[in-house]
Amino acid sequence: MKIERKPGGITLNKLSENSWHIRKQHWKYRILGTEMDKGLLFKAIIYIILINIAFIYIKPILYMLTTMVKDAKNILDPSVIWVPRSIFLGHLQEASEMLNYGKSFLISLSLASAVAILQVFSCAMAGYAFARLDFPFKKLWGTLLLFTFIMPPQVTILPSIMLFKEFGWMNTFLPMVIPALFGHGLKGALFVIIYRSFYSTLPKELDEAARIDGAGPFRMFFRVMFPISRSATIVVILFSFVWNWNDFYFPSLYMFTAENVPLSITLARMAGEMELAAGAGEITVYAEAIKMAASFLIIMPLLVLYLFAQRWFIEGVERTGLVE
Repeated sequence: MKIERKPGGITLNKLSENSWHIRKQHWKYRILGTEMDKGLLFKAIIYIILINIAFIYIKPILYMLTTMVKDAKNILDPSVIWVPRSIFLGHLQEASEMLNYGKSFLISLSLASAVAILQVFSCAMAGYAFARLDFPFKKLWGTLLLFTFIMPPQVTILPSIMLFKEFGWMNTFLPMVIPALFGHGLKGALFVIIYRSFYSTLPKELDEAARIDGAGPFRMFFRVMFPISRSATIVVILFSFVWNWNDFYFPSLYMFTAENVPLSITLARMAGEMELAAGAGEITVYAEAIKMAASFLIIMPLLVLYLFAQRWFIEGVERTGLVE
């Protein structure tokens, strides 16, 4: 077959080869991308990884939600695993009564809020001092700060219990509230480091301008530095609130015989009572559903808090450099 020549000396075969080459390059760029993170293959791998990670975290929550709404018929039916045939909310009411939910909720809310607020102010002042002020043995104190962050709390818990017992603070909230007043408490060293990292990134001209206006260190902190550290404050207050809300270790040691205890302790006591009932042969088919309902009642306030504070929390994490 004779091939006709087109103007410019380009044959039909040449045109088809060029178009095939262009299509090949197009699909190559679509799949692999012009850069490493632009192609469909890279995005598919990222989505697969993210879906698997999300499933690892979401699966226990889904199991908790589906189990706590099962009635006896669905619990005893082996074919019902994830989706119950009917929804039963009686377990939530029973778990609420066993937890003494209203009273324990107010105790947990008051304790976590008080510690979070105190840690915000004390840790912010300590972080500002480490970042912007010069004082004797600054490097030594900074090393000790890191040491307290690295050292596990189990090392100092026995001396702490003996000290607080001498003060008469056992079975009260003071062993958890008073240390927060001085920048300590649960994860206090981490919060000082967060504020220190944030204040270290601010320009030195702020200090110079404040000194020219006659401001001392305290006035400079409260009038200039602390108001502009909103992003770090949001991260610290959310972290502190959530960790103190979920904390079981310190309340169980300082308040092991107290009557008014936070939700983490009431959940442990409820689980212990149900184990004793199981040992005595009094366990019911509802035991697992009641435990799941109690767990849901404890994490529900945190889910609501994160739902409303998500945007500020992510913004605060990015600005304080925790993502690095």
